[in-house]
Amino acid sequence: MRSVGTLTRADLAETINRKMGFSRAESLGMVESILDHMSEALAKGENVKISGFGTFVLRDKSERIGRNPKTGVEVPITPRRVMTFRASQILKERIQKG
Repeated sequence: MRSVGTLTRADLAETINRKMGFSRAESLGMVESILDHMSEALAKGENVKISGFGTFVLRDKSERIGRNPKTGVEVPITPRRVMTFRASQILKERIQKG
């Protein structure tokens, strides 16, 4: 059922459906609710930590001067907020084992 190389919302809902016995609609609702809650927290400037998985970290970058690699012309890069993901040690170990 899983798309090659990509885990989707539908895949997560299917797993909840199979392992927990909820209906497909309930399972998809749970996935959507979790993702909405995470999105709202990030939009409010909060980091999101999922124990044993990793942390979504927000960082504010200040304005800086960048360079167009093709022309070499300097251009200002506006300040912005970026999100990064830091995998937990447990996840890193699982990935290494393959």
